[in-house]
Amino acid sequence: MSDMRAALFDRYGPPEVLYVGRRPTPTRTPEQVLVRVHAVGVNGGELLDRAGELRLVTGRRFPRATGIDFVGEVAEAGSPGTGVRMGDRVWGLLGRRTGSMAEYVAVDRRRVAPAPENLTPVQAVSLLAGGTTAVTALREKAALKAGERLLVRGGSGGVGSVAVQVGKLLGARAVALAGGGNLDFVRGLGADEALDHRTTALSELGRFDVIMDTAGTQLSALRRLLAPGGRMVAIAPDPAEPLASLATVLASTVHGSRRIRAFSGNPRTDLLTEITRYAEHGDLVPVVDTVHPLDRVADAHRALEAGGVRGKHVVRIV
Repeated sequence: MSDMRAALFDRYGPPEVLYVGRRPTPTRTPEQVLVRVHAVGVNGGELLDRAGELRLVTGRRFPRATGIDFVGEVAEAGSPGTGVRMGDRVWGLLGRRTGSMAEYVAVDRRRVAPAPENLTPVQAVSLLAGGTTAVTALREKAALKAGERLLVRGGSGGVGSVAVQVGKLLGARAVALAGGGNLDFVRGLGADEALDHRTTALSELGRFDVIMDTAGTQLSALRRLLAPGGRMVAIAPDPAEPLASLATVLASTVHGSRRIRAFSGNPRTDLLTEITRYAEHGDLVPVVDTVHPLDRVADAHRALEAGGVRGKHVVRIV
C-alpha cells in the first residue's frame, strides 16, 4: 500500500506548526485491524502535546503525529478472532499514543467496536472521546449516584457537553458552568442549571457530591465545594502549569476525604460498545461545533484554543 496523508508537526509550537505530510501506511500486526479513517475529533490533550507542554513525557522525536480517536471503515481485518470484518464501520481510540489524524490507522482489535449505525462518522466521533471519558469519570471513578448533585465545569466543550448528558443518564442533578453564550445550548443537553463561568463566583455555587473539571485550573478552590464524602474528577492539567495540577491531585489523594481523582483514558471494546448503544438509543446526542478538512487541521486547533466551543471540532479525512 502506498504512502498516506497525515497531520504532523516537526517542532513544538502554535497551531501553525501543523501540516499535512506523507508517511508510510501502517502495517498491522496479527492483533490489529487496519482502519481507513473517515473522521477524527480534536481533543484538548493534543493541543498540549503540540504546544510542547508534555515534552517531559513525549520527548523530542519528530515528526510527531496527532489525533487519538477515529471513526472509519475496516480495510484489513485479519483473522476471524478480531471480531470485525473488512468493510465494517468502526470507531475507537488509540489509547496512550497519537496518530489517528491520517488516512489509515492500525489499532489493537480490543480498542475498536462497531460505530453507531444512526450517526454519520462526523457525528459519531463527536461523542467518542467525551463519551468514554465521561462514563469512566462519573460512573467508575466518582461512583455518581442518582439524586446526587453534579457540577460539570466546561459544560459546553467536547467532553463537558457529553458529561452533562451522562450525568443525567445516571440520575444526577446536573449544574454546568459554561460561557454566557452557551447556556441555552447546555440546558438543551439536559443540565438542570447552566451558569456563566465568567460572572458566577465559585463561592456562590453551594456544595456538590461530584465535580467533573475539564479545565484543570483552580483545583484547590473547586475541591472546597465538595460536600463531605464528595468526589472530584480532573480530566485535564492546567495548560499553564501541568505539573502543579498533578501535584494538587496527588496531594488530595493522600490527604482528606474530599479527593480529586485523575485517570488516563484507555477504553476497550466493552466501553466503546456501551457508548454505541447509548448513541443508537438516543441517550447521547452528537455535539459537533465545526467540521474542518484535513488540510485545515491548524484551523481546528486554533479554533479549539480560542474557546467558546459548542461540542466538538471534527476533522474530516474523507
